[in-house]
Amino acid sequence: MHSRQEQLEAFGRLLDVLDTLREKCPWDRKQTNESLRPNTIEETFELCDALIKNDTLNICKELGDVLLHICFYAKIGSEKGEFDIADVCNKLSDKLIFRHPHVYGDATASSAGEVIQNWEQIKLKEKDGNRTVLSGVPSSLPSLIKAYRIQDKARNVGFDWEKKEDVWDKVREELDELQVELAKGNEENSTKEFGDFLFSVVNAGRLYHINPDNALEHTNRKFIRRFNYVERCASEQGKMLRDMTLGEMDELWTQAKKLEREGRLDD
Repeated sequence: MHSRQEQLEAFGRLLDVLDTLREKCPWDRKQTNESLRPNTIEETFELCDALIKNDTLNICKELGDVLLHICFYAKIGSEKGEFDIADVCNKLSDKLIFRHPHVYGDATASSAGEVIQNWEQIKLKEKDGNRTVLSGVPSSLPSLIKAYRIQDKARNVGFDWEKKEDVWDKVREELDELQVELAKGNEENSTKEFGDFLFSVVNAGRLYHINPDNALEHTNRKFIRRFNYVERCASEQGKMLRDMTLGEMDELWTQAKKLEREGRLDD
């Protein structure tokens, strides 16, 4: 691992390279906050892919791509005379120190749960901070992640189930209400009730310390892996999936599950 001095020198080198590119490269020179934003989202998802796969080599690479975007936005801010990378770092350091009074101040926190509860109260006191408990949840978050964050923030101020087991009554209640609306054929109400049902399932996951987004992505990847096997076997048999019976496809699906349990089914 590199020393702190080597790390600082590497970061300075990155800033120097970015300065040069911004000055001499036609593509880099024309970039704006608006033009970079879609690429930033894409790079973030690529980092997430590497993290899910625990691909160390690509985690390092994708972190670099995300860091480039952070420095790029700071560079644009500097050119406009609004802020630079030092302001970004200092504001972050100030925020971290302010939000950790149990480390930098006189407060105490004996568990991670207490730290999180303290954070939510501190955020409400910050200048230019969150004015309400839920105002810190970005409106553009994907709905599944947003549901988890909303529930988690409400929990941090004490709005939660007294016993986590009670959440299953709510899940069953929402499922019953959904089935009633589905039976009626009311599309609008069915959509609303389906949302309520999903929200309650996310709540259950949170209470049992299961991140629903991670869990669903695990299942997505599992389905893709198994379905690709079914499609590959069908092709080897000279068949198209649409021409196969459900029973034939299910037989291949069962084979895929067996290979998966044996660790012999590749992504």
